[in-house]
Amino acid sequence: MTRYVLQRFAGMIAVMFVVVTVVFVIVRIAPGDPASVMLGPDATAQDVASLRARLGLDRPLVVQYVLFLGQLARGDLGESIFLNRPVLSALADRAEPTFFLTIFSLLIASVIAIPVGIYSAYRRGSLFDQATTTLAMLAASIPSFWLGLLLIQFFAVRLGVLPVSGYGGPGASLATRLGHLVLPAVALGVVSSALILRFTRASMLDVLGDDYIRTARSKGMGEFRVVMKHAFKNALIPILTVLGLTAALLVSGAVVTETVFGLPGVGSLVVSAVLRRDYPVIQGALLVVAALYVIINFLIDMLYLAVDPRVRY
Repeated sequence: MTRYVLQRFAGMIAVMFVVVTVVFVIVRIAPGDPASVMLGPDATAQDVASLRARLGLDRPLVVQYVLFLGQLARGDLGESIFLNRPVLSALADRAEPTFFLTIFSLLIASVIAIPVGIYSAYRRGSLFDQATTTLAMLAASIPSFWLGLLLIQFFAVRLGVLPVSGYGGPGASLATRLGHLVLPAVALGVVSSALILRFTRASMLDVLGDDYIRTARSKGMGEFRVVMKHAFKNALIPILTVLGLTAALLVSGAVVTETVFGLPGVGSLVVSAVLRRDYPVIQGALLVVAALYVIINFLIDMLYLAVDPRVRY
């Protein structure tokens, strides 16, 4: 088991090193001078040279890369050009809406997809199975921002039961802020549930026909216990994998949804940074999202130890 953990941890470090290198290269090879783009066409040559020196862009590329690695090792993602504050601090201030939106969306997707996927596999070929498969394909093809606009039109504008946008005022309570996340969480959760449902159904179908399932039934064990204790437990690894990938996708895919609902999250910060050409913020956000991907995958690998005893050996 220790060897398994060390291998996964070493793989996580290697992937992060590659991601850091790719992000560094992408920012440096982008068309145009980053300093000139950030300052705009009215900037003087002296202003551009000053900003290049401040960002370290006037140094050799190898030196920039070494300094960049040292900066990351200290937990420093640089300083935002327009916000005049550390990038890590700016991302941390915007993390709460994105964090709760991701958690709620994943919960909604799991509550919808896992039970429906299990029952659909159990009733394979039935009208329920065909209907849920069709609806899953339909949900997967719906853009989350379009579904969000429909939800706003019906629940916020027509019925007036939920807020249209925003995250509450500065003094708003946590309950008020969470109320603003209902519609965006539903929009993201419904779309994300399609992938989880299909993986759950396929994984359950793989194990429902195995010999140990027939043996459990031949011993007179109840159907609910057969399906949940034996089949579902052995089908968990693919389901955990897709849940982890979905969580990571929700973090990175919340950009458009946060913009539609006016949420002051990481997504809206990235959009404004792209429009302003604030490269330190864009670079820092890319690294944070990539790190979340890697960490979530590592945690899923650790969950395999608890779900499948064979992994320990």
